[in-house]
This record gives sequence, C-alpha cells and structure tokens, in this order.
Amino acid sequence: MSQAEQETVFGRVTSVFGVKGWVKIYSYTDPMENLLEYKRWELRFPDGRRQQVKVIEGRRHGPGLVARLAEVDDRDKARLLCGAEIVVPISSLPPLPEGEYYWHQLEGLSVETLGGQRLGVVDHLMETGSNDVLVVRGDAGSIDDRERLIPYLPSDVVKAVDLAAGKLVVDWDAEF
Repeated sequence: MSQAEQETVFGRVTSVFGVKGWVKIYSYTDPMENLLEYKRWELRFPDGRRQQVKVIEGRRHGPGLVARLAEVDDRDKARLLCGAEIVVPISSLPPLPEGEYYWHQLEGLSVETLGGQRLGVVDHLMETGSNDVLVVRGDAGSIDDRERLIPYLPSDVVKAVDLAAGKLVVDWDAEF
C-alpha cells in the first residue's frame, strides 16, 4: 500500500503472547473479531516505519485478540512489533448500507445546529456502551472554542450527514 493511499487504523499490537511469536491485539473494529477478516495488515510504527504482515491465525482471548503472524516465530520477533498500529486501506472496506458511516468518514466534518450555528469539527468519536459520541472541537469558524460531546444518535440528534459538503447537522443546544 502506498503511503499516499488513504488508510484507517483498525487496531494496534499491544504486547507479546506466549513464547511462540503470537501477539496481543487491541481491535477498534466492532465486533472486534472483524479485524481478523483482513489477512494482510500493514503495521505503522511510532517512528514512521512500516511493515507488511500476513495473519496466519487469530482468535479472541480475554478482552482482546491474539494473532500469529507469518515469519514471527518467537517472543523476541513479536516484541519488535509491539506499539505498532494496524492500518488498512480505506478502499478495502466493504460498502455500508445507505445512512451508515465509518467513523473515519465523520471525522473532520463541520458540525452545525439546525439554526445554522457552527459548533466546530468532529475531531474523533468514542464508544460509550449505550451509543457513540462525537467529540466536536471548536475552530476558527465556530461560535466558540469549546469542546462538545454530542451523542451520535441518527434521527434523534444527528439530523443530516452530507459527506460531499463536509457537513453534519445536529439538533443540539449550542450552550450545552
């Protein structure tokens, strides 16, 4: 994958698992096992290095996943992968039904109230258990520089998502 191609982070290698080269994985996919559907990963290390790896097998283990990667057959080789993010090209993601979005599609969208007040841009989303939450940060064009946590509840709070215009409209009190 060329670095210029758009990509998204699906998880990260957190630590080693056992002595035969397996690694523990924290998955950002829902359900978490979906990460194992991708048989080739690109690892992006904190220092900017990248490495292609092939997933031989993997499974759920406790609160996360464990995986065995090709050519990683001992604990020392596995340790070298710890801290790397697992990135996949956006082009490899399956299409979603109408009205559903991947988080990366919502990040960076301008957020406006029904009355046209600009609240800022979606910095990121977080999972809370009951529903996802948009973390909206004020910017130069917004009414203030506050950070707002807005529940991602389509139809209820989120009234419109226009990816082409880069805009998300919410039924939300700007004072909240």
